[in-house]
Amino acid sequence: MLKIILLTGATDGIGLETAKKLASMGHTLLLHGRNETKLNDIVKNLSALPETGIIESYICDLSNLNDVRSFAHQVMKRHQKIDVIINNAGIYKTANTITSEGYDIRFVVNTFAPYLLTQMLSPLLDKEARVVNLSSAAQSPVNLLAMEGKQELSDGDAYAQSKLAITMWSRYLGIMNKEMGPIFIAVNPGSFLASKMVKDAFGVAGNDINIGVSILVRAALDPDFSDATGKYYDNDNAAFASQHPDALDNKKCERIVKSIELTIDKLNL
Repeated sequence: MLKIILLTGATDGIGLETAKKLASMGHTLLLHGRNETKLNDIVKNLSALPETGIIESYICDLSNLNDVRSFAHQVMKRHQKIDVIINNAGIYKTANTITSEGYDIRFVVNTFAPYLLTQMLSPLLDKEARVVNLSSAAQSPVNLLAMEGKQELSDGDAYAQSKLAITMWSRYLGIMNKEMGPIFIAVNPGSFLASKMVKDAFGVAGNDINIGVSILVRAALDPDFSDATGKYYDNDNAAFASQHPDALDNKKCERIVKSIELTIDKLNL
């Protein structure tokens, strides 16, 4: 059955290759990117492929939560239902790590933006819908002061903490919405894949990016993931895995979610 799938970060790396794979399967794709020229070129190229379904493009700077709100409103104006959200977009290293509002950009892009986007689009998600959140093998306990913009972190620490934070809110919302849906799944697509992020951050070519593409497509569509809400899939081991101890602590997960929501409220300018 063909699906309506929203994919963030579709102009590079795993996102781009996942978009190509899903397009070839005929699904309707709502592709997000920050660079309008790149995104338009990708939509044009994908639309020319055989068996391609409908492809839409949405420009949004995920480091600006007002932009995220506008993005969500645009989607809601055009659609009454979404079957899958793949929160793929992420950032590790950048010249300006602190946003104009004083928050670490890794937390804003990797944690806050996908939370806000998913919550705003939740009326379009039914019980069987899936939210696939990109996690990572790199996860570190979250410093709430840093997440709330009161303490600076190194690139590696900020990235690892932001990835544990998205894993924690995935599990929390998975548990809270277990009966009503949607399905929330956190996925480590594989370590050191050949993405722009890995090349920029570590200066290495990386492993076959299709390792990551394959698991994202499976998490979005495969029946084996239909009862995986709140779970964490570690593609380095090709299996569902025990989560970081903090992600298994319901009180810590709740604190993370409350902190995210308070921060988003503060940034509702």
